[in-house]
This record gives sequence, structure tokens and C-alpha cells, in this order.
Amino acid sequence: MKKVYFKTFGCRTNQFDTQVMMSKLKDFELTMNESEADVIMVNSCTVTNGADSSVRAYINGANRKNPHAKVILAGCGSHSKGKSLLESKKVFGVMGHSEKENINSILKKELPFYEIGDLNHIDSTIVENFIGKSRAFIKIQEGCDFNCSYCIIPSVRGGARSHKEADILTQIEKLATNGFGEFILTGTNVGSYGRDIGSSMAKLLKKISYIRGVRRIRIGSLEPIQIDDEFKELLKEPWMARHLHIALQHTSDKMLKLMNRRNDFASDRKLLEELSSYGYAIGTDYIVGHPGEDELSWREAIERVKALPLTHIHAFTYSKRDGTLSTTMKEEVRGNIAKERHRELTTLIKEKNFYFRKSHNKNLNILLENGKAGIYQGYDQYFNRVEVRSDEDLSGNWVLLDNVVVQGSKNVAIF
Repeated sequence: MKKVYFKTFGCRTNQFDTQVMMSKLKDFELTMNESEADVIMVNSCTVTNGADSSVRAYINGANRKNPHAKVILAGCGSHSKGKSLLESKKVFGVMGHSEKENINSILKKELPFYEIGDLNHIDSTIVENFIGKSRAFIKIQEGCDFNCSYCIIPSVRGGARSHKEADILTQIEKLATNGFGEFILTGTNVGSYGRDIGSSMAKLLKKISYIRGVRRIRIGSLEPIQIDDEFKELLKEPWMARHLHIALQHTSDKMLKLMNRRNDFASDRKLLEELSSYGYAIGTDYIVGHPGEDELSWREAIERVKALPLTHIHAFTYSKRDGTLSTTMKEEVRGNIAKERHRELTTLIKEKNFYFRKSHNKNLNILLENGKAGIYQGYDQYFNRVEVRSDEDLSGNWVLLDNVVVQGSKNVAIF
């Protein structure tokens, strides 16, 4: 049997999509060794120019190191960069999101191909195991109806559409039976789940919590306007991870308008302070250097960040994406200025995270991943990484720790 190696870039949704493709390989053998692969599947990300560059660099390297292997492009980059990579013969084939479940037959093609499919597809595959993972990623929806001015994702993932509730619950039941206890709900715009099928995120969470074996549920990035009263009623539930990722994108109201966002700083601050009062760590996405971000806007924005109870951040330096409104905007920010603002922002949040960990270093419930030489890594309920040292084999185990020492960017404990 020919061997297939998977290289996954980008978000948790892509990680789930890779597991879907792996589960559909009936006439091929999965390998974790890239050098012995006959087929290299690249599940790509295209959210930024940097993401595109990373994918392109990997493909070039794969062709150089393993010239006999067929490189196949999947993921979001298949829609934005697939044609050019195929025409330049960097890849043997291109397959869109809707073709994941047909991977077994597609990989049998002997001639170069471009099977892009459509952007209305919803997977029906039930993933029963996550290869090489302690936690399970559950995709509950696809696409996004937010038309943020900087974002290419709706054009490569399509509009928001929810997976069937019954399929989601069946999948979690099977994974829980197979020993998984932590579940991360993911999607393109997770908080939009249920709007098209008469349900909601809160209703789904309640049903998941009733499944035997479910110990902790994490949720992907939520929009501020998606945190409603129904959702807030669940904040004290023991199975809720004490970390929420709320996508603010900026803290200047001027910039939020330019970005065509649906949130504003006053409402965001009120929401985050309320979530913090429940003991939650709070992360966010943030874009620096978007056109129109002058020095006055930035100084206002960074002062506002200081006032927010943020503990984690996924910060981006703005990059142009063809076909988005932001590419037509003037008052561009020079690269060196954007880079300095990015550094200032991430340094600030690192400090906030450090002090949060100092005050939340007791009663930490951690799911450990595979370790080496007696050192294991895992995330606590606040989504802070903890390094646990032990002579016992703790791979995949849950541990409750009170003796955690905060050291710089990580927590360390001996079990």
C-alpha cells in the first residue's frame, strides 16, 4: 500500500479536517515519517501572507527532499493559491474542502488534477479517534457570515452553516468511549452555531455535558456579540474550561469601524470584566497595522488594552489579502511600525498572563500529552501550558496539582 503523510497548517478546524481525511484512507497506509511517503497531503492555511509563505516554503522543501512523492494541496490555500501552484507544477493535485471525504479515490488519480468542489459542503464523517492527540477537536460548523474588511476566509470557506447536532453528539460519544475526556469545539465562526438550524451554542453545550466521559469542554474563538444570557448561564458549570477566546480584533472604535466589525470597546470592556469576575482567563485575536491605524489611534488602543483583563493573545500584523475591502484603504502603516506595535502588544499581554498565572497556580486540572524523558506537557483549565516532571508514565492522564511554580512563560510542577 502507498504511504500518505499529512502536514497540517493553521487552525483547529484544519486539524479536524486532517483527521477526517485520515479516517477515509482505506487503500493507503498512514505514515508519520515524511521521508518514506508516496503522497504528501498539505492541509493549508491562507489567513495571512505569512501563512501562504509557510505553505509555499514547505511544499518547495518537500519537493526537494522527497522528489518521488506526489504533493497534494488541500485546505483554504487550495481555493486561493491552488491554481497557481498546480500550473507551476509545485503540486501534483489540488482538492477543495468539499472533497475531503473523497480523498481515497482522489489519491488514486494518475494525472494532475484540480478538484476544488464547492463551498456549501458539510462533512458527515464521524471521527472516532484522533491520531497522536490527547484532546479531541470537534468541528461544529463551517464558514462565516461576518464580512470583516480584512478577511479572506468567507471566500475560501463559504457562508456560515452548522453541522447536524446528532452527528456532533454521536462523534463525541464515540470519542469519549475511546478514552477522550477533553473536547475543543471548533469551526470558522464557532459562535454562529445553530442559527441556521434553530439551535444555539448554549443548547449544544448542555447536551454535550450529559455525555458520559466528558470532563472538559473548550470553545474556539467567539465574537463578543455571541456571548448572550443563555451562554452566560453556563459559566459556572464544572465542565466548562475556565478560558474563553473572544475575538476583539482591535480596541480603537475608529479601527473597528474601518474593519467592518460588529463590536465596540465600551461593550467589549463590560463583557470581558463580567467574564473575568467568573474567574475566566480571556484571550483574543488582535490585528495591528491595519490601514488607518495612525499613532493617535494606536496609543488610544494600547491604553485600552491595559484596562482589559486579557491573559492570552493571538496577534497578527496586518497583511493584504486580494479581494478584501482593506486592500483599497489608504494610510498604510509601515512594516517597521507595525512590527513594533505587535511587540508592544504581545509584551503587555505576556505580563498580564504572568500575573494571572501567579494568582491562579493552585488546584490546576491538567490533561497531559505524550512526554519524553519524564517531562510531560499539558494545558490547565485556564489554557496555560504546564510542564510536569514525573518518573511515572503520565501520557494522556489527568493530574490535579497544587505545587505549580510559575517560571517565565511556563508553569512547572513535579508529580
